[in-house]
Amino acid sequence: MSDQREILVGETDDGSELWLPVVELLTGRGFVTGKSGSGKSNTASVIAEELLEAGFPLLIVDTDGEYYGLKEEYEMLHAGADEECDIQIGPEHAEQMAALALEENVPVILDVSGYLDEDVADELIREIARQLFVKEKKLKKPFLLVVEEVHEYIPEGGGVGETGNLLIKIGKRGRKHGLGILGISQRPADVKKDFITQANWLVWHRLTWDNDTKVVGRIIDTEYAERVSDLNDGQAFVQTDWTEVNVRRVQFRRKRTFDAGATPGLDDFERPELKSVSDALVGDLQKISERKDREENRIVELENELEKKEKRIETLEDELESARDISNAAKQMADALTRPETIQTQLPDADENLRRLHDELAELEAERADLETEREKLESQLADRGERIDDLEAEVDRLRATNERLRDRLEAEKTAQGSNEADDAIVQPTADGVEMGYTPDDGATDVDILVANHDDRDDGTFGLAWLDERIGRACENSQCSPPTAKTVVSALARGGPLETEAVAAEVDRSTVAVQSLLSELRTESVLERPAERTYALSDRARSELRAAVAND
Repeated sequence: MSDQREILVGETDDGSELWLPVVELLTGRGFVTGKSGSGKSNTASVIAEELLEAGFPLLIVDTDGEYYGLKEEYEMLHAGADEECDIQIGPEHAEQMAALALEENVPVILDVSGYLDEDVADELIREIARQLFVKEKKLKKPFLLVVEEVHEYIPEGGGVGETGNLLIKIGKRGRKHGLGILGISQRPADVKKDFITQANWLVWHRLTWDNDTKVVGRIIDTEYAERVSDLNDGQAFVQTDWTEVNVRRVQFRRKRTFDAGATPGLDDFERPELKSVSDALVGDLQKISERKDREENRIVELENELEKKEKRIETLEDELESARDISNAAKQMADALTRPETIQTQLPDADENLRRLHDELAELEAERADLETEREKLESQLADRGERIDDLEAEVDRLRATNERLRDRLEAEKTAQGSNEADDAIVQPTADGVEMGYTPDDGATDVDILVANHDDRDDGTFGLAWLDERIGRACENSQCSPPTAKTVVSALARGGPLETEAVAAEVDRSTVAVQSLLSELRTESVLERPAERTYALSDRARSELRAAVAND
């Protein structure tokens, strides 16, 4: 693995080169968006090329089969359902794929475009992502998971399934283990906002739909909602948490490798010569497929054999029933012949026929018993296979439950710590003996006093209808909580104007998340912006606060 710490991806408006830090890309939470043809897939390929060039592996979930062009220059394992892939895989290969990527440093293109059954593709993505997350807890190795069309797994409006919840979990908790995630989508409005607001680096290519540009305005600022529609192909607004300049307009370079995602034209299509991976790697994966096929074939054979035995048992039972009827009839005839009052007819072979029927009956009973024993053995074999699967599922459930308990315990400890800090706050009496959480100095204004007197409300409100209603709407659109918004408004009322970074430090949240809240509060007329990326309490808000003081 290379010691390179930054990669070059393009240049900014002033002509300077744009370098991105490798560790932030590999372990961070990224989001790249833009309408079709704006350059978002090219940007993702450029980042992948530079990471591969520096020797850092990654795994790309390719939903449209457009990333295999990377194999023109780099040895990557192309896995999926099509014959063009290096290996055809299913969910049973998940652990081996994760081990190859993390432990053997093998870059992987997971091409799910060829699976006819969407449930199989979804399970494959989910199990590989789960294995990456589990293994990274121990390895803690910087590694990037790239997911195309991320809105299909974590939609804004619809329900989020197991795969989507796992991707959100990686976005929230993967960084501390070294596992980063990059989500790519044409429609930011269709992506769950929890994922976007958690991102610490974002690339906004050209967007024109109103719903999409509104997302830009909420996350960056309202002025960018109009500017993003004027970007040229390959241009984007780049937003990062690790630089003083929060938003830059960048022209990304064209990718070097074959563009498999380009719109087909009239010219003859010529597939480039692609680099192949080790035959040993493909052989190991094929052995897993062959073993699974053998197990499935053996199960089918056992089920067919069991079905044949059951049919034979049914046939024997019918024959046995017929033999019993004949035996009963023979016994009745023998009884009739032994009665003195019965007129005896000469039946010299009656006893011999009776013995023969009894012998046939005994043979049928014995054959039936043997078949019952063999059927029980076959059913036991099938049950053993089922029990092994049940044991594995039970172990997975147990580990999930343990993880949930540990997470709940951690949240409880955080809550307890926050309560202790609140209890330690200094409470000072006023002149009339009423306790307040804040005593203003000689220069304090009535606005400061009002904000301070409502600091002890723990529901995230000030108790003022006008202000609380607007804060509530801002929180719904920015995904920030009311307590966070209350802290932001209080800080700006006391010490504003403040820059975005200073407000983010006040509430201990990322600048991306806080910027979205500030933009929404400005839209609701609670805040105003006296300078670029600087915010203060608006005149309207101060007027409303002073009116509330006068009414108290």
